[in-house]
Amino acid sequence: MLERRLTRRSLLGIGLGSAAVVATGCSAADGTTAATSSTTSPAASAAAETTTAADPSTTPTWAPGSPARAIVRGSGSRPQVALTFHGTGPLAITRRVTDILADHGAHATVFAIGRWLASEPDAARIILDGGHELGNHTWSHPPLSTYGPDAMYEEIVRCRDEIHRLTGGPGAFFRQSDGQYATDEECVQAGRAGYARILNYDIDSTDWKGTSTGTIRAAVARATAGSVISLHLGRSSTVAALPLVLDDLARRGLTGVTGTELLR
Repeated sequence: MLERRLTRRSLLGIGLGSAAVVATGCSAADGTTAATSSTTSPAASAAAETTTAADPSTTPTWAPGSPARAIVRGSGSRPQVALTFHGTGPLAITRRVTDILADHGAHATVFAIGRWLASEPDAARIILDGGHELGNHTWSHPPLSTYGPDAMYEEIVRCRDEIHRLTGGPGAFFRQSDGQYATDEECVQAGRAGYARILNYDIDSTDWKGTSTGTIRAAVARATAGSVISLHLGRSSTVAALPLVLDDLARRGLTGVTGTELLR
């Protein structure tokens, strides 16, 4: 598993009412699922709608919470799927992706890498101005599950604070780097950083491998109502496949929404 994740990291090119949901309990290493509500803590609320930079000296200290709930998918009670993007790469591609989403009336959650936001602060504005939401995808996208507790916490907190600096909030969710499903320790440290929910995913588009448009479409074709789909910014293959993926979903009566909307 670790070998696959390390390969994935290198391919990514990163150096620097209420609805029931399917969740992986952080203590359930065997992958069992449990139902939970979509209730969130203030620290896990959606990012602010504006991108006015916050004064770093006033960055709040979020109270540590219980281990975050790791959610894999929604209940499927509505014809929606969550579109999620791992955020890094040229802003030109980010703009193109948000334009395509707008053309199709779709919205998404972008799990931003903190180092990317620090180097490309306009990314937050582009994402939020398009009606999308930001999530925390660690500061530098390391193989997070191999880190010790304090180093893991630091990766989460540095990204959280960068999102706050740019938007006034911590982001809607946390998602671990280099892994589809959060480990027990990642749940603990995300909760310690103030996040109530981790948004995993049940549909891997495989675009991080640089796969063809046809392969990406075939992977996303497995999505059903309630699915959480993983995609990536910064890849031309994703840009090429996205209009077709959205058309495919629409033909099946499925709408692409943010994670918050899916779980409301």
